[in-house]
Amino acid sequence: MTMEGGFQDTVRAVAAGELAELARCFAHAGCVAESTVPGTMQVRACDDGLHRPRLLLSVGVHGDETAPIEMLAHILHHLAAEPRTLAVDLMVAVGNIAAIRQGRRFVDVDLNRLFRAERGELQVAAEAERADALMQAAASFFAGHDAATWHLDLHAAIRPSLYPTFAVVPAGIDAPRRAMLMQWLGAAGIGAAILNPTSAGTFSAFTAEHFGACSATVELGQVGALGQNDMRQFDAARIAIDTFLRSGELPAASMRPRVFRVVQELIKRSDAFRMAVDGTAKNFTPMQPGAVIARDGSAVYRVGPVTEYVVFPNPDVRVGLRAGLMVAEQD
Repeated sequence: MTMEGGFQDTVRAVAAGELAELARCFAHAGCVAESTVPGTMQVRACDDGLHRPRLLLSVGVHGDETAPIEMLAHILHHLAAEPRTLAVDLMVAVGNIAAIRQGRRFVDVDLNRLFRAERGELQVAAEAERADALMQAAASFFAGHDAATWHLDLHAAIRPSLYPTFAVVPAGIDAPRRAMLMQWLGAAGIGAAILNPTSAGTFSAFTAEHFGACSATVELGQVGALGQNDMRQFDAARIAIDTFLRSGELPAASMRPRVFRVVQELIKRSDAFRMAVDGTAKNFTPMQPGAVIARDGSAVYRVGPVTEYVVFPNPDVRVGLRAGLMVAEQD
């Protein structure tokens, strides 16, 4: 793959985690660029600025979430043709390369539950080694940095959503930086943002907790086959990322996402777990106070005193993992 080649060459390279040629494009322009951990690339912008923002962009943490891969490939294809316009220090990470290759969500277990030290029986899964490699690469990238640090982990949801684009934001990010993140999300056309106080082992929560990154899991549409996504619906997100990369500054936003907070995590405790919503339920489907959300043997999950909205309902997860979130609008 070369930058003289077509855009589809770049898509295939990013999907395969083959980023060395992209790194060479930046290195030839005088940037410091390397691709040492498979599926990752780190680029230090060509100028000698010491306080540039540092941005980690990750895709493919789930192998069937292809729209973010195509969007990132578009951004990198054009940026590598003008590498001196890069105004931030950048790390790119392609998550579950094996699952992308197979067109599956994961090989053994959900990679986005493994960005933590305690994994229990999941430690033996194929994805555990990959999570370790990504955590080490992120630690190297963020080490010793005293400027603004960012992480956008780009995903696509399994189900359709009443908000086609939305984000999950670690609640531990301090208020001033969270306000900046909300500004970027608004510029990116993200309709809703969920403040989540627990990590569930996600990549974005890991970077927020360990490196102080202003992080978010950003959901862009639905899962689909590579090359069959309607990328026009994500133009605002692509432009907002590209603007940040080329200016080092957040684009202005006239609107901000609606903000929700997590009020319940639905943990699947046994194989008896059953949800009240069926497979057609969209993310952010409202449920009224007192309604039964799920049953798990004798345990019953109910909506609290205000309307709650179900997000990521998935009763087919492994026992012990999160089967969904219940969120309420932020006061």
